[in-house]
Amino acid sequence: MSQFADLLPPLSHFINGRFVTGEGAAVADVHPATNEAFCDIRWATDAEIEEAVAAAKAGFEVWRRTRPAERARILYRTAQILRERNDAIARLETLDTGKALQETTVVDVISAIDALEYFAAHAATMNGEHVAFGGMEGDWGYTVREPLGVCVGIAAWNYPMQMAGWKSAPALACGNAMILKPSETTPLSALCLAQAYKEAGLPDGVFNVLQGDGRVGAALIGHPDVAKVSLTGSSATGSKILAAAAPGLKKVTLELGGKSPLVVFDDADIDSAVGGAMLANFYSTGQVCSNGTRVFVHEKIRDRFAEKLIRRTEAMIVGDPFDMATQMGPLVSRPHFDKVAAYYRAAPEQGECLHDGGFPEIQGFENGNWVGPAIYAPKDDDQPIAREEIFGPLLSLFTFRDEDEVLSRANDTIYGLAAGVYTQDLGRAHRMMQRMKAGSCWINTFNVTPVEMPFGGHKQSGLGMENGKWALDAYSQVKSVHVAMGPMQYPY
Repeated sequence: MSQFADLLPPLSHFINGRFVTGEGAAVADVHPATNEAFCDIRWATDAEIEEAVAAAKAGFEVWRRTRPAERARILYRTAQILRERNDAIARLETLDTGKALQETTVVDVISAIDALEYFAAHAATMNGEHVAFGGMEGDWGYTVREPLGVCVGIAAWNYPMQMAGWKSAPALACGNAMILKPSETTPLSALCLAQAYKEAGLPDGVFNVLQGDGRVGAALIGHPDVAKVSLTGSSATGSKILAAAAPGLKKVTLELGGKSPLVVFDDADIDSAVGGAMLANFYSTGQVCSNGTRVFVHEKIRDRFAEKLIRRTEAMIVGDPFDMATQMGPLVSRPHFDKVAAYYRAAPEQGECLHDGGFPEIQGFENGNWVGPAIYAPKDDDQPIAREEIFGPLLSLFTFRDEDEVLSRANDTIYGLAAGVYTQDLGRAHRMMQRMKAGSCWINTFNVTPVEMPFGGHKQSGLGMENGKWALDAYSQVKSVHVAMGPMQYPY
């Protein structure tokens, strides 16, 4: 793996404006296409956690007093630096995650850049409000939007750079400091963001990166000097973090799992809907929390839809993630491969196999975490492949008759992250949107997440929203000030 040496950021952690080797245990970082180790990352010790929190506290005191316009300039300069390094960071992301380079080049870094530019604009314009009470004395009030303090971001492994940007950009725009803990599986690109922040002029301590597993995350969440936690991860992890944050009543944002429905009516553009279903199941090798893995197709077009879906799926290219022709790389890790493979092996007993992606053997990458895209028609809605989050490229295809039926089935899940509908009837489309129990919804598209729009889920898919102006509420608090303009009359 020496050919990738030029991609690697220095050392393991970023604390108080400098890269730190780390004193903790060294853990190998491996390339998912080969499972070969290409570097070691050291997990943070208790002393390094304390050092990072202390640095963030000090950095916060500097950053909160920094003029909002200067905050905006620094965020924007960071975005410019990342844009210049997009291709190199995308290659690093592919090395770490196994995702196809054709994806990481146009999505992963770019979406972090979009967040930095968007929240840079908001940083310079965040103001409170004047409130007039009326009356003879002319009392009035005003509100102040204040930062929270030290925020902790815990990222998942499927979009490491994107999540680093989505979490840190609004936090810093509001005047907070942040400690980011990347996933232990994909630790590297967060360090590239730290380097860009430093070069852009961010004061020391305002953004820190600590590597480690759940122990490090738990120590940060429970730390008395941490005011806010933002997690992207599984619903099970979200429950644990919510419980850990409860004693300190810390603010929490949770972006969790899903088993989202995608509904295709008989008047839909079938080719477009097929493309949407493939994007909603096979992009990033199916490792997307909002994926529409339950595809409901109206009975009148089901056979035509299935025929086109199968034909286009058969043509997908699975292979070397660094080949720009590759459309699907390996799963992120061997443990995750084992989980997804168990669903693949159990699937034939749960429904009809329409396309068996199986476990392809890729020449030169025989030890990688390879699965191919799979399509099944489950026996019913209660089969495990139809109800449980697989986080792999296995699509469940269902048939329905009418709007009420499909809504009932689509909403019959513990999750509520996303939902989509394909139809030319806009009245029906908006009715469906009103009745879908999900936080992020699409009409005639799927998994499009512009930074201007909020992203998040309901039910066991999370709490709060990321992105858009709504993210500013998650990283700030409002202070209310009442101004008396004359002598007050008291009852005592």
